[in-house]
Amino acid sequence: MKYKRKEKYKTLESQLAAVKKDGRAIEHIHNPSEEVQLKAVKKDCFAIQYIHNPSEDVQLAAVKQDGRAIEYIHNPSEDVQLEAVKQDCLAIEYIHNPSEDVQLKAVKQDCFALWYIHNPSEDVQLEAVKQDCLAIEYIHNPSEDVQLKAVKEDVRAIKYIHNPSEEVIDFLKNEHIEIFDEHFEEGK
Repeated sequence: MKYKRKEKYKTLESQLAAVKKDGRAIEHIHNPSEEVQLKAVKKDCFAIQYIHNPSEDVQLAAVKQDGRAIEYIHNPSEDVQLEAVKQDCLAIEYIHNPSEDVQLKAVKQDCFALWYIHNPSEDVQLEAVKQDCLAIEYIHNPSEDVQLKAVKEDVRAIKYIHNPSEEVIDFLKNEHIEIFDEHFEEGK
């Protein structure tokens, strides 16, 4: 015996009233209009998880409320990604393969957003250590330029560089012999 799904919210007015009261009520609305979707995500941005294939306008409305809502958006456009990290730079955690522009926007707000970026470009790495040289701790195999920038800002950054370049070693020998001796003579 097949049961027919009973539609509780048949009229636009009843749908709007339901999502105005609780944005997540959209879960119980079959094929909601964009107007209903927008009202739902403006009430509760995480209601987007119940919307099948939301338009870019609906996606933007959700991430403007809370960037972390991007977690529930399948293949968000770059504009949606940028808006999400603008609202909350740590929303980058939920973005698969963010562009360099998205990565830079996140790292410029908080260098420790780097923690969620896999294989950041050298520009992204440089921006992170520009914000805080100790962010090098979260960079696997930093380039020589990134290493130098970090240790020139603060020699303590050396403790996070596992394979310093010759130029970094020379810099420490010439400019900070005490750190060189401490780091390389006693072992890491």
